[in-house]
Amino acid sequence: MKKILCFGDSNTYGYNPETGGRFGKNERWTGILQTLCSSKYNITEAGCNNRTCFRDNFEGKKYTGYKILPEYLTGENYDIVILWIGSNDLQRFYNVSIPEIQYGIENLIEITYKLSPDSKILIIPPLKIREEVLTSKIFSFLFDKTSIEKSMYINNIYKTAAKKYNCSFLSLETAITPSKYDGLHFDNREQVKIADAVYKQIAKM
Repeated sequence: MKKILCFGDSNTYGYNPETGGRFGKNERWTGILQTLCSSKYNITEAGCNNRTCFRDNFEGKKYTGYKILPEYLTGENYDIVILWIGSNDLQRFYNVSIPEIQYGIENLIEITYKLSPDSKILIIPPLKIREEVLTSKIFSFLFDKTSIEKSMYINNIYKTAAKKYNCSFLSLETAITPSKYDGLHFDNREQVKIADAVYKQIAKM
């Protein structure tokens, strides 16, 4: 059976913005995707709350994308690797620049091609962060207005990187809407839309 690695942060993990917990296997988009793929693909879920793409996360290796990704790729042969990560690098503590964002996703792509050269890569950019994050009980401490402003550049940065490295690209900006609870994550209805969009993109690859 063919294999797909879904690598990312809390939105790949299946974070529930209303409860702060995790959506069930059949509620989060990766689990729904497994059902849609049926016997064609086996889905490996590799999401982690608060995981960064390229900044060294204060919580350690597991939470730092470019450091932990090789552990998923080494010794495995994935047909498709999905990379949906980058929001947490915009936390105000990291103070990243636009060129650093570009370097970060390109580095993750290069790591993937180096360790899994036969894999096809699907790039999904984080959505623009919404204003609700500024009043969130949990995330207002981590994100500020500058985070929101920088998030507006990510779609084009990732699109350019995908074209440069001959990766597939899927923007979800017009397909889904972040939750009113935190402006970062997605409710159960949006999880279904995400899975459907990803499934259709995979079919094109």
